[in-house]
Amino acid sequence: MKLVMDVHISGDGARVAAVAFDDWAAAEATRHHSLAVAHVEKPAKGELDLRALPWLIRLLEAERLQPEAIVLDGFVHLDAQDTPGLGRRLFDALAGRTTVIGVSKSAFKGADTPDQFCVFREDETPPLVVTCAGVDLGAAKARVRMMHGRKRVPTLMKLAARIAKGSIDA
Repeated sequence: MKLVMDVHISGDGARVAAVAFDDWAAAEATRHHSLAVAHVEKPAKGELDLRALPWLIRLLEAERLQPEAIVLDGFVHLDAQDTPGLGRRLFDALAGRTTVIGVSKSAFKGADTPDQFCVFREDETPPLVVTCAGVDLGAAKARVRMMHGRKRVPTLMKLAARIAKGSIDA
């Protein structure tokens, strides 16, 4: 089993979503999971926002999920120097047992993003930025390219975002 995970913070609360799938080219999820977070602290100024890390772990534990891979809306590494992002912290918290692939729609602010991290899924659109831990970057990019969806962002990533925003019940 693989998961796409997303977090949406709104006001004082947040919602974490996980969409399970078996095949990288799957058009539909096998299951949906979500967790509501009642109170969210503001992030520390000037520090990496890691508020979602305990919620991601709590959802995995509450649902007893042990995926082989997690696709995360965000960054595993913030730059080419492997500065750890949320995805790397998740990978470390899971003791390296689960591959984590970060997919972002834009480069990290203030970071230089080399072309090696870019994946084009549709002609003439901006690339997705892919970073990873526990898997070779080339393999991670190939898996993201393989994911279902005619548009730039894969179908299951869109679904996880809608669940996290509360647009769809899990």
